[in-house]
Amino acid sequence: MAGENKLEKATFAAGCFWGVEASFRQVEGVVDTAVGYTGGKKGHPTYEQVCSGTTGHAEAVEMTFDPSKVTYHELLRVFWSIHDPTQVSRQGPDIGTNYRSAIFYHTPAQRAAAEASREALERSGQFGNRPIATEITPASTFWRAEEYHQRYFEKRRRRESGSSCPGG
Repeated sequence: MAGENKLEKATFAAGCFWGVEASFRQVEGVVDTAVGYTGGKKGHPTYEQVCSGTTGHAEAVEMTFDPSKVTYHELLRVFWSIHDPTQVSRQGPDIGTNYRSAIFYHTPAQRAAAEASREALERSGQFGNRPIATEITPASTFWRAEEYHQRYFEKRRRRESGSSCPGG
């Protein structure tokens, strides 16, 4: 239809993908989400392979959003607020490179916005003298995780407590 806004994609990794997905699903303007694996070398990885640390993939959430309802800058603000971006290869009790903090940009504008927001966060002093460990890298193939991981908290109707993933 004429005048309809084009949907865009955003991909973030901020620890176990269950909680990350739940947070972004609450954002008005996020049309759809999927949890999966990206940023690694192995094609069609399984959860067990990703958790082994040998694939190079991060647990991530790829979302489709309507930029007329939520901007990429607003999604970045959510991303920074839901995890500790100073931790390297971990979030809370979940340890491993698959739990790293990363922004996988889809466009040059997303890259510029992500880099500017990371620099602003570092300058803010919010994390004292701890450097931001979040990597900013081009989006690559996103491998959708097994179905039981999709919308995990909605399916289980329970809240996160302690370790958010079974491997943590």
